Amino acid sequence: MITMSVSQVNSANKPLKGKRNSMNRPQSTIEGDIYITYKNELDSDQPNYRTKLHTLFKQIEKEFDLIYQENQNLREKVDLLNEKLETNDKQGYEGIDIDNNLSKAITKKLSSTSSQKLKTAHKLKAQTSKIVSSFKAPQFSCGLVKEYIGHKDGVWEVSVARPGQPLIGTASADHSAFIWSIDSSRCLLQYHGHNGSVNSIRFHPLKDLVLTASGDCSAHIWQAVVNWDVPKGHSSEEELDGEECDDRTDSRAATLRTPVCELSGHTGAISAADWLVGAEQIITAGWDRLGILHDVDTGATLNTLTGHDLELTHTATHPSQKLAVTSSRDTTFRLWDFRETVHSVSVFQGHTESVTSAVFTREDKVVSSSDDRTVKVWDLRNMRSPVATIRADSPVNRLSVSSHGIIAIPHDNRHVRLFDLTGQRLARLPRSSRQGHNRMVACVAWADDNLYSANLFTCGFDRRVLGWSVQSLKDQ
Repeated sequence: MITMSVSQVNSANKPLKGKRNSMNRPQSTIEGDIYITYKNELDSDQPNYRTKLHTLFKQIEKEFDLIYQENQNLREKVDLLNEKLETNDKQGYEGIDIDNNLSKAITKKLSSTSSQKLKTAHKLKAQTSKIVSSFKAPQFSCGLVKEYIGHKDGVWEVSVARPGQPLIGTASADHSAFIWSIDSSRCLLQYHGHNGSVNSIRFHPLKDLVLTASGDCSAHIWQAVVNWDVPKGHSSEEELDGEECDDRTDSRAATLRTPVCELSGHTGAISAADWLVGAEQIITAGWDRLGILHDVDTGATLNTLTGHDLELTHTATHPSQKLAVTSSRDTTFRLWDFRETVHSVSVFQGHTESVTSAVFTREDKVVSSSDDRTVKVWDLRNMRSPVATIRADSPVNRLSVSSHGIIAIPHDNRHVRLFDLTGQRLARLPRSSRQGHNRMVACVAWADDNLYSANLFTCGFDRRVLGWSVQSLKDQ
């Protein structure tokens, strides 16, 4: 860890090889979640061999998914029958033996079906004797409950409003930002004040204000007073495909084009912006390799944060302290401390490719994601090395950590996986023709208020924003 004042940061660091732009990454084609030990054989120049192995991997994973789903359904039936048996015992009903026999028959069928499926999976596994795969039953139930359709281009970021405000905001490459009702899935407000891609959106922690950052080199603060009485219009549950999705935005939603304040200073696209604790200052991160600290009331530039060698990809602030992190394509992320009059910065070199995001947790940790297919957890009290490393099979985009310490990780290969802060895998969101994204997942966001129908939101370059219900199986 290197600590120095901002004025001492040398922007002419050792040059690094150019990395591909994380805003325009091609979607990965790797499927599945199987760990392969004989990597040398997979890296060999034998396309037919690799294709055959990948096909077998998909079959194995599909078999285990079917096993798990069928077992879950049968167990639910058994639980319902057991509850009925208990009720009958209390009320002295007759005919319990019939239900009891039925329960036993279902349990026997569950065991028999599982055995048959496992035999089939083992046969497939035998064909790839050099492969070691590990499967764990998910610890969370994940289901798609909401869909927010209306953007006409890829959605870069989704953000959740402060507690008590059942709203989410989305920032899109179609030059717009939308405010949505979580439960009704209706678009309540559209912001069209930017002249370029809107790359990030963050809600004010106390007021009805929203901060957006754009490819037009500016960040805007605008009023987010929504009209809850907007007529319902088209339902988000309608089954529409292709270009018809664009017509599902409620045309009667309010449209706003004028910001309350416009923040300037960057000479390149702004990838992200966030409110510093207290919301009196804002930090922006740009493709001009600069971070800028702005005054909210006047819009003036308070400090220019230099030191990164390549474009900045993301920025995030601490929930209770005047700390911020900036991520960059130069493979580093930097921790900026604004608690003292003389600002200081710490540089962290834990990744080998572009750092796509770094966020704080309530446990005073920092979680970083990268194109190098890893997510790393760092302790703010000792950040010399990560306390946990999560290895993925695809580049990772803008992640989010819940108040309970659950990391939601969005991937280029369309998957979203859940881990805890120790690196333990918890679950994976469903992905099928009816559920999940069919292009790169760009960002995820947790809602820590359990009053909403959805508590995890994802967005991607298929123009879709999805709301998920993620519940612990232990709690159920």
